[in-house]
Amino acid sequence: MQNRTTPVVMQIIPELGSGGAEQGCIDIADELVKAGAHAIVVSHGGFRLHDLARTGATHIDLPVHSKNPMTMWRNTHRIRRIIREHNVDIVHVRSRAPAWSALKACEHTKAHFMTTCHNPYNFHNNAKKFYNSAMIKGERVIAISNYVAQYMHEHYGLDEGTMRLIPRGIPMDRFHPSLVTSERLVKLTREWRIPEGKNIVMLPGRLTRWKGHHDFIEALSFLKRKDTFGLIIGSDQGRSEYRTELEEFIKEKGLESSVRMVDHCSDLPAAYMLATVVVSASKNPEGFGRIAVEAQAMGRPIIATNHGGSMETILHGETGWLVPPSNPRRLAQAIEEALSLTPEQRAVLATHAMHHVAQNFTKDLMASRTLDVYAELLR
Repeated sequence: MQNRTTPVVMQIIPELGSGGAEQGCIDIADELVKAGAHAIVVSHGGFRLHDLARTGATHIDLPVHSKNPMTMWRNTHRIRRIIREHNVDIVHVRSRAPAWSALKACEHTKAHFMTTCHNPYNFHNNAKKFYNSAMIKGERVIAISNYVAQYMHEHYGLDEGTMRLIPRGIPMDRFHPSLVTSERLVKLTREWRIPEGKNIVMLPGRLTRWKGHHDFIEALSFLKRKDTFGLIIGSDQGRSEYRTELEEFIKEKGLESSVRMVDHCSDLPAAYMLATVVVSASKNPEGFGRIAVEAQAMGRPIIATNHGGSMETILHGETGWLVPPSNPRRLAQAIEEALSLTPEQRAVLATHAMHHVAQNFTKDLMASRTLDVYAELLR
């Protein structure tokens, strides 16, 4: 049992994987522990458990990833038991299925219920819309971008007095060019067999169709440059058929020797430092778009599709380029423009981009604003 003077915040997320919601959950747990609070994370596990353990937070394994109605009902009772056993003050949920369980679990307890909306939750019928609506039922609802906030307000009636806009943030003690050693660069260069003297055009992100890999490959085929090497970084997360499809498309475009696909990278700062240009070619709007912010923090030219969160994180023509989605020709033109920058122009862009991120999208800012929301509820 916790001392009742110690705030207890329990975050709930389906699994601790590679996504931005998972990273945000770990970051907030870390800040809570540093602030002297007791941080609990409930999830179904995942390969990021060791990162959470380093924060000093408590992890409790529950099947909160499940959308099975019976499992969700059982989770209600499990979560309520945790609330009472640990004297939980705030339950902060980051996904829809566990949100329904946690909302009911908080009834008849002292715990406050809140959520973070990480995406525009689309719907095709009223049943799906109702399922999504769990995310707006918090006493406070954090939206990670104006795009998400506006979408949730227009389609789900999210009350502006309840909503708090808190953009995601990245750790500046990890994403800074000066912190990447030459040894880390050499290690990745050897692992990925990157040819010397090439301009590296990089698309990081998990292998899923809406991330725009086909558009990226086709754009590279339009360049007709022999000094360019395309690098696709990301795990297929079991989508082996999609990986095979991309490999076949690369062959179809005659790019076998100039485009390479590599698996998930645990050292993204070093990967960004290898890049001449970073691309985010998402076909669907990103709720935020972490890659665009990370690339700017590393002083790299970023090209992203002009919808969703990217429109809020990239200053077009100053820190990067915004291009129409599903338009490989325009994407190729932007890549060509980025590759044509002089060293002086690259230095100016890098300075502006790094300053932009430091002022608006840091982990410290995100954590401070989130803890302020917790304080609101506790008052």
